[in-house]
Amino acid sequence: MTKAVGPEAGGEYIEIYGVRWSRWAAKLSAQVDIIISLIIVLAVTAAFHLHFMLLAGDWDFWVDWKDREYWVTLTPIVAITFPAALQYVLWEKFRLPIGATLAITGLMVGAWIARFFGFHLWSYFPFSLVWPALMIPGALVLDCVLLLTGNFFITAVIGGMGFAVLFYPSNWPMLAAYRLPVEVMGSLVSVGDYIGYAFTRTATPEYLRFIERGTLRTFGGHSAWVSSAFAGFVCVLTYLLWWHIGMLLSRVTTLPNRWRHLFGYPRERPPQTASPAVPRDAS
Repeated sequence: MTKAVGPEAGGEYIEIYGVRWSRWAAKLSAQVDIIISLIIVLAVTAAFHLHFMLLAGDWDFWVDWKDREYWVTLTPIVAITFPAALQYVLWEKFRLPIGATLAITGLMVGAWIARFFGFHLWSYFPFSLVWPALMIPGALVLDCVLLLTGNFFITAVIGGMGFAVLFYPSNWPMLAAYRLPVEVMGSLVSVGDYIGYAFTRTATPEYLRFIERGTLRTFGGHSAWVSSAFAGFVCVLTYLLWWHIGMLLSRVTTLPNRWRHLFGYPRERPPQTASPAVPRDAS
């Protein structure tokens, strides 16, 4: 609640939730809050994007590398980390159930900026080869479960499993066209593989990754769903770990602030030392 106090109708001071502020101090505090919020959003987006690109970005860079095993398994596990930590901060400190959606949206914005300027404009790769994966549906499930239950453990079990299981279906409408078979010079390949053959990418041997290698095809061709189920189990554990990491990183330690009076708070007074007791003269 905000109300004006002071000698005039406009008031030289305003009272916000029981704290008396001068008008210029309140305006300055609001501007500082906006600047700090923007810095935090940009820092979290950059850190999350770097974290994702280093651990799972290789399988997410190219459409022919988006396989049914490693891409489906690693991407949800890596992507649930920052949403879990940000959920703790926004839910426990502000009661806002938007942490996962905010983190994933920042990752999507950062990924599209990198793909547009770095891959498309700089290296001339088409968007059909370098589009990033979609993870917003899983983030919405995380936030909805946390909002409805208010319990981080239930969110980890139900929301973490849903975050991983929904990853492949939410990307299938964009990915299905690149899974169609096509005959090229007497060889049967997928459309995604043919696009990868047409646009050669340079890479050193240590940069190569495993694509569609493994024994999951023994499950009758359902390797994507087996990978999703395994990713969901690991996402539950990863969510619990990063929820506590967010708890540790959000602990605030206070230090003496000499400029706190500029933001409407009273000046800190030095601690008063008690005078030594003087014994009375016996009379």
